[in-house]
Amino acid sequence: MTHMVIGYPSLKDTIFIAKAMEKAGVDFIEIQIPFSDPLADGPTIMKACEASLKKGTKVKDGLDIMRILSKETSTPIFFMGYYNNIFKYGVKKFCSDAKKAGATGLIVPDIPIEEEHMEHFIEYCKMNELYNIRVISPVSTLERIRKNAAVTRGFVYCTARQGVTGAQKNLDPNLVTYLKKIRRLFKVPLAVGFGISKKEHLNMLAPYADIAVVGSALIDIINKSTKESLENNVKQFLYSLQKR
Repeated sequence: MTHMVIGYPSLKDTIFIAKAMEKAGVDFIEIQIPFSDPLADGPTIMKACEASLKKGTKVKDGLDIMRILSKETSTPIFFMGYYNNIFKYGVKKFCSDAKKAGATGLIVPDIPIEEEHMEHFIEYCKMNELYNIRVISPVSTLERIRKNAAVTRGFVYCTARQGVTGAQKNLDPNLVTYLKKIRRLFKVPLAVGFGISKKEHLNMLAPYADIAVVGSALIDIINKSTKESLENNVKQFLYSLQKR
């Protein structure tokens, strides 16, 4: 699963890059609604969010992008975002509008399951047949993991480390133990993100996870590309991650 920020470098580029990702054979695409304080994101994605917001990107723009991509691509696309944006838009309305726009599911890392009785986020996802992707970290307690396992649909997003997103040279050596624990407790596929940036990472994860999430490393590629080289650079990077 690839990750990108809506409106970065531009709204038009978001569509162009997503189509390049599909051509490269990705299984899922995660498009992030930019937010001013993305707590789970490192400097690469944070700067992309800041640049997008400075250009005026709104939640409505994200819905418009989703609507276009869902018609012009066949790859399942997930909205990723922070709860403040969804809350401000209206949780029930956002879930309904996201489904109408063609979203497959929602990835919202900062909505605690303990708040469900007040926010009804999981309920509205279910009402609109959206996969509610729960996010688990290596420091999640067993009690919280079990609560999330009871409501997760689609797959569970496991962060590869405590902290924020960002390409890394090496993965946490305790990652395998952590993923084995999650595998025992969840009945859905496991996705792993945070720091995945090269083929060696995917090879290491392959026996223990089902989906690898690549985000910051892709934005690094975008940052280094010209308009003329952007599509080819994105595709070549994604080809380099695939098994041969």
